[in-house]
Amino acid sequence: MSEEQNLLIDSAEYLKTGVHIGTKFKTKYMKEFIYKTRPDGLSVLNLQKIDERLRLAVKFLANYDAKDILFTCRRENGWKGLRRLKKYTGINVITGRYPPGILTNTNLDTFIEPKVLFVCDPWPDKNAVVDAGKAGTPVVALCDTNNEANNVDLVIPANNKGKKSVGIVLYLIAREFLRAKGALKADDEPPFTAEDFMEE
Repeated sequence: MSEEQNLLIDSAEYLKTGVHIGTKFKTKYMKEFIYKTRPDGLSVLNLQKIDERLRLAVKFLANYDAKDILFTCRRENGWKGLRRLKKYTGINVITGRYPPGILTNTNLDTFIEPKVLFVCDPWPDKNAVVDAGKAGTPVVALCDTNNEANNVDLVIPANNKGKKSVGIVLYLIAREFLRAKGALKADDEPPFTAEDFMEE
């Protein structure tokens, strides 16, 4: 069986979303995930490593009940995908501005104690990452080539700025999470499509 056949989706489907296109900036945290640098200076992420990390993340998330997982995304590019993720999996989501202290201040009416936090970008979602660190909550994050990942426990390398790339990642997490939980058989297609998770 070739590497191509082992991917969660066909490589052409991954590529058309731009999930592998990084930025012109590279951090030491993301070096191991970079396949090459294009002549225009943009880094290209390794598709196999994206897929491997997605599988690892789903395996990790599947250890928890949906109600114990929190996904956050400050950037609008992931809001539609997060709403779909919540609808189909029951995972808790926060779109837009993260309310400060909801993971650390027990006096807040909005205080919650998720067992794992997922952020779509550790830079704009940094307040959630900091709170998770204070609370001892593991952090899973979509990290582009320019991201610092020193406060992230599990990195999923991906273009976290594109609507389609964030959408395809959230679609695959939803599909594979449902399969891991037994709500969807391994060969069955989910009641949603990748496009359902992407902003127009």
